[in-house]
Amino acid sequence: MEFTPAQKRAAAWLLIALLAVLALRSLGPVLTPFVVAAVLAYALTPLVDRLDELGRGRMPRFIAVVIVELLLILALVCLVLLIVPVIAKEVPLMREQMPLVFDKLNSALAPWLAQMGFKVSLDLDSLKVLALKYLNANYADALESLLPSLKLGGSVALTVVGYAVLIPVALFYLLLDWKQLVVKVLELVPPRARPGVDSFTGEADQVLGQYLRGQLLVMLTMAIFYSTGLALFGLDLAVPIGFFTGLAMFVPYIGFGIGLILAILAGLLQFASIKALVMVAAVYGTGQVIEGFYLTPRLVGERIGLHPLAVIFALLAFGQLFGFVGVLVALPASAVLLVAVRRLRAGYMGSKLYHS
Repeated sequence: MEFTPAQKRAAAWLLIALLAVLALRSLGPVLTPFVVAAVLAYALTPLVDRLDELGRGRMPRFIAVVIVELLLILALVCLVLLIVPVIAKEVPLMREQMPLVFDKLNSALAPWLAQMGFKVSLDLDSLKVLALKYLNANYADALESLLPSLKLGGSVALTVVGYAVLIPVALFYLLLDWKQLVVKVLELVPPRARPGVDSFTGEADQVLGQYLRGQLLVMLTMAIFYSTGLALFGLDLAVPIGFFTGLAMFVPYIGFGIGLILAILAGLLQFASIKALVMVAAVYGTGQVIEGFYLTPRLVGERIGLHPLAVIFALLAFGQLFGFVGVLVALPASAVLLVAVRRLRAGYMGSKLYHS
């Protein structure tokens, strides 16, 4: 049986895709720092290009790369220095407030449920004891239990240190040579197929680029909004919870839901009153309206076509198949698949099979 050139090309691309899937599954831990660096390089390349254009003829490109990478590292360090001290300060407060919160819940819920006709036995005392057991755990014991896991062949500690070194190094070289790498990859495409591939990759890049950069602006804006709103109500954990909620919105609905639950718990622990619910309803309700009706349509754009449910499914599916690396490549792969499905649908709608 003789195969046509088109069938041979399709079989070759299918083989390449299968090899890529096998590589991701078998080399996931090794590829993780390089995939992280590639995702960051894709998102930061436009900024490097802008600085490179501004300094054209006066400074080499690697200086623009160093500036962008240092800004990224500085932002991450500031975020850590902002969140960690606040959380460390508030843990003792949580231990002190937990008994009071459970006592108030017990005194408030039992009569209310009785008036509603529900005879429910709330064993809040057991929950209080269980919560205090974890909050009052000895930090030394926790550290002692943590150290053996880090000493497991030294792999965990070495992996963390290795990632901390490899990711910035890989990011530097990817940012420096991103355009050349893209050109070299596209040179592998046969000349006859290059127009179609260029059109396909251009459309996929537009979809993914608009989504990632627009979503990043939405996340940062909402992180500032939630932090400021919670702080105005006097919540001590306003900054870490607000920034977590904003940054976790990368996963639609799920990230917002986790941040909402954290805000309610922190509010109940600190205020132990209805003020916590009023605070959460005001800040998170207003935030959802601003994000859903203004920021996302304006900065991300409905025309992109990456539905939130599709993003959730892609993150969960790729994470299940490939672990952490799968989560990192979920959105790029989804953008490529989205463009492929669009073109297949357009081809089918315009074919004789559809009109026959």
